[in-house]
Amino acid sequence: MTEVGPLVDADSVPEWLRPLVKISGELDQKTFTRFTVPTDEYARAAAVLILFGEGANGPDVLLLRRADTLGSHAGQVAFPGGGVDEGDDGPVGTALREAEEETGVLPSGVRPVAVLPELFVPVSGFAVTPVLAYWETPSPVHAVDPAETAAVARIPIADLVDPANRYQVRRPGGGWKGPAFDVGGLFVWGFTAGLLSVLLSLAGWERDWDRTDVRDLDVALFKPKT
Repeated sequence: MTEVGPLVDADSVPEWLRPLVKISGELDQKTFTRFTVPTDEYARAAAVLILFGEGANGPDVLLLRRADTLGSHAGQVAFPGGGVDEGDDGPVGTALREAEEETGVLPSGVRPVAVLPELFVPVSGFAVTPVLAYWETPSPVHAVDPAETAAVARIPIADLVDPANRYQVRRPGGGWKGPAFDVGGLFVWGFTAGLLSVLLSLAGWERDWDRTDVRDLDVALFKPKT
């Protein structure tokens, strides 16, 4: 199992990113989810790249929207990432490879800074290792393969923490409920929104927002995409 925690000295990254690097070694699965990774072979290893950069509107994070024609998680917003391939250099290697394949980001300009705990996603059966990274030398990004990726965007952290862009969604009939974001024409929910929500809080970026604003997932999903 990959060791969780910082990959670099926290003082070597921008000040706004240091809290996440420093706290990364203190986190476990329960920080993010109630699900534990199965001990059998059911879970497939995967990794995602949580790439923070500094754009025209301040710190931002790279997100993509999956193609509507995909058989799994169609149309959902996600971090770049995917299943581990033979030959990958651990979760960092997987995350960088997938990010390049999906968004065209150049790995040479990306500095991995921390590895987070492996998280289980029951709906897909993936055991996902999130890799935090700093975009030292940003490169142009785009949807490399439209059959897999519909859109790629750098979303400002200021937009994610804006209370006007945050609410919760629930499945019809009760049961599951989780955070959601409406940012940059993207509707972010599920695993990605849950992970983002925790990271915003851990980093000290979160602003007070209305957690009593709970909307039906089906209604939110069918809002027109821009």
